[in-house]
This record gives sequence, structure tokens and C-alpha cells, in this order.
Amino acid sequence: MKYSNKNSLTGSLIISFFFLLFSCSNKTNEVVKSEKMKVRTDLTHSYSNTSEVHTTHLHLDLEVRFDDKLINGVARHSIINKGSDTVIFDVKNLNIQKVTSGKKGGEVNLSFSIGENNELLGAPLCVLIDENTENVNIYYNTTDQSDAIDWLPKSLTAGKEYPFMYTQGEALLTRSWIPIQDVPSNRITYSANVKVPSDLLALMSASNPKNKSKNGNYRFDMKQPIPCYLIALAVGNISYHKLGENCGVYAEPELIEDCAYEFVDLPKMMTAAEKIYGKYQWNVYDLLVLPYSFPFGGMENPRLTFISPTLIAGDRSLVSVIAHELAHSWSGNLVTNATWEDFWLNEGFTVYFENRIMEEIYGKESADILAYIEFQELENELKMISEGGFPEDTHLKLNLKGRDPDMGMTSIAYVKGAFFLKTLEEKVGRDLFDKFIDTYFRKYAFKTITTEVFKEYLEKQLLTPNNIEFNTDEWLYKGGIPDNCLKLDPPRFKKVKDLARLISNGILVLDKSYKLDQFLTQEWLVFIRSLSDTIHIDKLKNMDDVLNFKACGNSEIMTEWYVLGLKNNYQDIKPDLEAFLMKVGRRKYLEPIYNQLAKNTEDLSWAKRVFKNAKNNYHFVSNKTIEEILYGETTQ
Repeated sequence: MKYSNKNSLTGSLIISFFFLLFSCSNKTNEVVKSEKMKVRTDLTHSYSNTSEVHTTHLHLDLEVRFDDKLINGVARHSIINKGSDTVIFDVKNLNIQKVTSGKKGGEVNLSFSIGENNELLGAPLCVLIDENTENVNIYYNTTDQSDAIDWLPKSLTAGKEYPFMYTQGEALLTRSWIPIQDVPSNRITYSANVKVPSDLLALMSASNPKNKSKNGNYRFDMKQPIPCYLIALAVGNISYHKLGENCGVYAEPELIEDCAYEFVDLPKMMTAAEKIYGKYQWNVYDLLVLPYSFPFGGMENPRLTFISPTLIAGDRSLVSVIAHELAHSWSGNLVTNATWEDFWLNEGFTVYFENRIMEEIYGKESADILAYIEFQELENELKMISEGGFPEDTHLKLNLKGRDPDMGMTSIAYVKGAFFLKTLEEKVGRDLFDKFIDTYFRKYAFKTITTEVFKEYLEKQLLTPNNIEFNTDEWLYKGGIPDNCLKLDPPRFKKVKDLARLISNGILVLDKSYKLDQFLTQEWLVFIRSLSDTIHIDKLKNMDDVLNFKACGNSEIMTEWYVLGLKNNYQDIKPDLEAFLMKVGRRKYLEPIYNQLAKNTEDLSWAKRVFKNAKNNYHFVSNKTIEEILYGETTQ
């Protein structure tokens, strides 16, 4: 997942566990107490007792019902039991109808209980089993409070003729559309039979069709074990365009040609990635371009990366996000953080690998430009977090007990993590470092890992054998950026920094000789960031007259421009800003804009009005963040 500059904070959560047993029969569910149903867990963000009994394979029989906006079906868990009399699943706002054991046609009811619901974690679903229980079948349906699912009306799609739905599970939302042991440390295989309206195509993070079926029935298989946050489903009027031997792009028909142009370098990226760190392990790598409500730049669902249409800039300037999601096929999907407190192991490695892919294809200068931009964002977020309620969140290894894992999805995990690895590479040399990382991916393939295990592996396999001293603990367990961090200052930015200085000081006024396409997107970002925070409105108007930043169509540039304009009370941007906020649901863009709007009373009032109209166009993930910014709490 491409990071979203997440920095809002939540208070501690007090979690109470209840021991209710529902004795299930074919007719009624009788409520009785039982010590057998006591919740036993030592996991930070899950009720599940995976150390005692865990799912190995999940089969889903599902029907997607657009008229009711719900998914109805059965989650069939194949389990391994190490001697427990209870298996515990995570559920959140699901309607559990019954639980059985056995194969179809010979199922018997199992007793189950559902504990008290917690706003963040949902509730434990406790099921009584015995030593002979090999599978647990949970009959259920989602509800209008199933936060993972985004049900989009026709009006929010590109074609305006068919509805659309998709799921977003990371970090704790899979439990809101599937009853599951929702913890990244338990990797499972899965399969699914999914029924959808016959005029729509269904896709999952698994083997996928290229065309619609006549009856709306689809079969999916994911034969490699994955953490359950990577189980994903999307349904809509979707077409496919092949880009390479084992890669392509899905999108609404109205967007497919633009997508094919924008992402034409995907086969080159796959070749570059395999050259650096070995064979791609997932057979097929396809992209799915979702509607604008999607809250992230991309989500690395295996075999089918979900991406935002904001990446379609028309000039292929934002394709580093595709390199990022592809890199997740090694870091995150192949080797997974065991807990959300080790999130940097997913994202820090991925940003580092993303940058290597971009260097391989486009050259070191381009890669350094991208890394420099991200480091600027890291410095800004470091300051915000350090001044907030949890300054220890500037550590790579986090303490998220009682808090939403979203709080750790900041540029600390992504960019500080990447620069930790970049600095290591500079210290030991690229050849030695690449051998170490390649071995790391091979050793922990299809496994999960903690920061402590990585630290031990780093010491034994790289640092000690080569007599290298490195401040590993400072990087992992202390705040801020260590002094030995690799420094980047791409010379290409000097021209735009000088231009920004001349304009800010009133020495230069832009004329029509300046064009938007004369600099890279990343150069314009540095230019805007280099302008004075108190620049006069007349200068902002001049730049808009010449370059039209406020409506240029590039979401990265527009977001930077809107934030600068709001700082300087540049009211001319408000109509374009409102249109942007009504259309785009990507949290990376929404968060800095709403944060700036919340800083004065007049803008805050305007922001609340716009958000009231726009919130139905956003996914739950973005809505939750914006509500915290504007109201100090989640209201939905």
C-alpha cells in the first residue's frame, strides 16, 4: 500500500471479554454461560487463538447482492487444532446465522458465542470444537456497517451505467466482510465461488477471469498462502487489456485505453524486479483501476493490485506507485510483518525496492528525485508526530497496543524504513547488500517476521561476518532520523528552487513562456514546497494564470497547491478545491488539505459543509480520518 501521511491519533481502548455460549439448534439459539468460551488471546489486534487452533485454508461461497448492499454466504475454514476446545474468529458488524462442521450435505451445528463488540476490534466469535473437528463453516451476511466494503452507485463510476463494489481489508477490516482469524501472522490459502449480477465481472486477489461469465458465477483460487488482509473482492463493469506475457490492467471500459497507455512499462518493471531480487512468485501480476473513492494510491493484493485512477496523469509521471505495489510481491506479500507493530518491514523494504526498480528502468537521477520528494514528506511528518500525543511513533518498531494500526501507517514506516536500508546499502556496498536481501527473501518466503527476528538475521548474516558496525538499535527503536542517514540533494532541483526564490522575493513574474510540461511533476512539487509560506496572493494568481496549478489535473501538484493557497487565504482556489474534494477519495490528498482547512474557523466551517456533501463519495478509511480531523472523533 502506498502510504497516506496518516498522523491523526486515537485514545487507548479498553477491551472487555465476555463468556457467552449460544447453544445452537436448528430452531433456536439458547444463551447460557460456559467457561469453555472464555476468550484466550495474546494478540494485540485480534481475538483469535491462532497459537492453539488456526485456519489453513478458507473457502468462500458468496453471493454479492447490490440491491441490498450486502454479501451473503458461507466461510468454510479448514483448521488445525493443537488441543483446544474452542476456536476464535474475529468478526465486526457481521450477522452470524449459524456455525457448522462437516462437508456439504453432512454438516452438524456447532455451539458458538459472540462477545461484546469493540469499536476498533469488533467482537470474538467463539466456536466449541473437539479434537476431531477439521472444518468450521460460518453462515453469515455483511451489513451496512461492514467497513471494508465500498458500495458505489452508478453516478460514482466512469461509465455511469453500472454499480461497483470493492473491499479494502488492511489493516483490521477483513473481519468486517469475512469471519476470520484476522491477524497477519497466520498465512492461509483460499478459494471462492462468487455469484454476482450477470452483467458484471467479479475479480479477487487470486486466479481471475478476463471476461464476464454468462450466468454471473465465478471461481477463484489462491494457492499460495497469504495473510488474510490481502483477501480482496471487486465487482463491476470491467474490461481487461493485456500489457505483457503475464501482466495486464483491468478497468472500466471508459478508462481502459488511458490505463494501457499510462502503465505500458509494467512488463519492464517486472523484468527489473526479477533481475534485482529473484523470480516473481505469484504467476500473474495484474492491475485493477478502481473508482475515485478508493482511499489509497494502491493496495498490493496478490495477483491483482488495486490502484487509484489518480495515477492516470497522462504523462506516466506517477508510475512509481505501480513499482511500489509490484515490489510488495516480495516485501509484504512474500515476507510479511508478523504484527502491525512491525509494519515497517512491509513498507520500508517496499519503498527501498520500489526505488531500485525505478533506478533500473529510468536511471539513478530519476530514482533520487523520487526518494528526495519522499524524504521531504518524511521530515514534515516527523515534526507533526513529534509534537503530537505519541512522539514514540517516530520509531520504526511501534507500540500500538490499544490503538488502531492505522496510526502506524505513516511515512515513518515507509520512508524512514527505506532510508534505513539505503544507509545500510551505502555502508556495506550494493553487491553485498543485494546478496543479503536476496537471501532474506528466500529464507522467509511465505512466512511472517518480526523486527527482532530481522535484527538478529541482519547481525548474523551481514554485519558480524563482514566486521561492520552499524547503529541498528538507533534506527529501529529511537525517534527521529539518525545522523548517519544517507543524504540526497539531486542537482536537478536547483533550477526550480531558484525559480521559487525569485518569485517569492518579487524578483520574477511568470509569463506565458513557462509551461507545465517543462518540468517533471516532482520538480513542480519541490518548486511549490520552496515557495514562501507567506507568499502574496497576487503571486499565486499569477502562477495560476500561467500554469493553472489549481486545475491542472495532476493530483500531486494540485494537493500541494491547495495547501499552500489555504495557508495564504487564496480564496480563488475554493471552487476547484471543492470539485477536487467531491471527486477524489484518496486519503494521501484529503488529509493534508482537510488538516489545513481545520486551522481556522472560517475554513473549518467551509470544510465541514464540503465534507457533508462529499463523505458518501469516500471509503470508510478516508471518512474516519477526515472526521477525526474536523470533529475530533469518528462520527459514523
